[in-house]
Amino acid sequence: MSPTHEVPDGKRPTLADVAARANVSTALVSIVIRGTKGASAATRERVLQAAKDIGYRPDTRARLLRSHRSRLLGVQFELQSAFHTDLVEGIYAAAEPAGYQIALSAVAPSRSEQQAVDTLLADRCEALILLGPQAPAARLAELAAQLPVVSLARRLRASAGNVEVVRTADEEGARQAVDHLVALGHRDIAHVDGGRAPGAADRRRGYRTAMVRHGLAAHVRVLPGGLTEDDGSAAARTLLTTRPRPTGVLAFNDRCATGLLDTFLRAAVPVPGGISVIGFDDSRLARLAHIDLTTVGQDIPRMAALAVGRAIARLDGEPADEPAPGTETVIAPHLITRGTTAPPTTA
Repeated sequence: MSPTHEVPDGKRPTLADVAARANVSTALVSIVIRGTKGASAATRERVLQAAKDIGYRPDTRARLLRSHRSRLLGVQFELQSAFHTDLVEGIYAAAEPAGYQIALSAVAPSRSEQQAVDTLLADRCEALILLGPQAPAARLAELAAQLPVVSLARRLRASAGNVEVVRTADEEGARQAVDHLVALGHRDIAHVDGGRAPGAADRRRGYRTAMVRHGLAAHVRVLPGGLTEDDGSAAARTLLTTRPRPTGVLAFNDRCATGLLDTFLRAAVPVPGGISVIGFDDSRLARLAHIDLTTVGQDIPRMAALAVGRAIARLDGEPADEPAPGTETVIAPHLITRGTTAPPTTA
C-alpha cells in the first residue's frame, strides 16, 4: 500500500485506511490509537500523522460498547431554563477531562421528565444527573436503585434513598436578598414565589424568616408566581393594583424577575426608582447589560463539578473521604448587586 493512500470522498476513514497510509499493519495502528505498548516512537509518530492527514477519528462509542461500558452521564434539564443551560455548560467542563461524555435529554412543555429519563436509560447512561427534578422522591429512589443518581438544585427527603443531592442553601439566599433591601431602607418587601418548583419552599421560608427577624412581620406578602417570565408579569400586574405598593420585590428566579421588569417598564414604573427587584440564580439572563439584575448567585461551576464528581465516584468506587451515598452537599449562595435595587424614594 502507498503512503499516499487517499480515502474516497464521503467515506469515513477506518483503521485500514490509516494502516494503508502509514504502510503498516492494521494491528499496529490499533496499538497506536489505543495508546498501548508495542510500537516504536517513530512508528507511532508516522501512524498518528497518517490519521491526521486523512481525518481519522476513533469511534469512541463502538469502543465503549466493546468494553461493556458507555462512560455516559445522562443529564436531564429544563429546555427553557437559562440557569439549567449554565449548569449543563459546567457539567461538560467537569465531565470531559474525567473521561466521561454527556448525553442530554430535555424536559419541555411537550415532553415529560419521565420521557427525558427513559431516553437517557435507553442510551445506556451509567449515571443520571437530574437538574431540578420534580418527580416524587419515591420515583427518584427507584431510579437510584438501578444506577447512581444525582439531584442537582433540589432538596430531597430521606425517602429518596441513595440519591445524591447537590444544592444551594436557598433559604440563606432569600435571607441575603431581604437583608440587602432592608439595608437600603425598604420595609414593604414582597416575594413572588415559585409554587411547587424545587427550592421554592426554602426561598419562601428564608424570606419570611428574614422579614420577621427585621421586625417586618406585618409587611410579609407572598404572591403566587412560578418559573417563567409570564409568572413574573402576572405577579407584577397584581402589585401594580396593590395599595400600598411594595417598594421591593424578591422574585423566585431570574426569569420571573425579568417578567416583573418588563411589566413595570410597560406601566412606566421605574426600576429601581419606583420599585427594586431582585432575582435568584445569576443566570446569563441577569448579566445582560439591558437587564442588569441584582440577584442571588448560585456557584454554578462548583455545583456542576460536585455533581459530576459524585456521579463518577459512585461509578468508579467510593473514595474513603467522600460523603456516603444519599447525603447532600449544600453550597452557600452570594448576593450580586447590580442596577435593579436602590433605596426607596419614600424612605
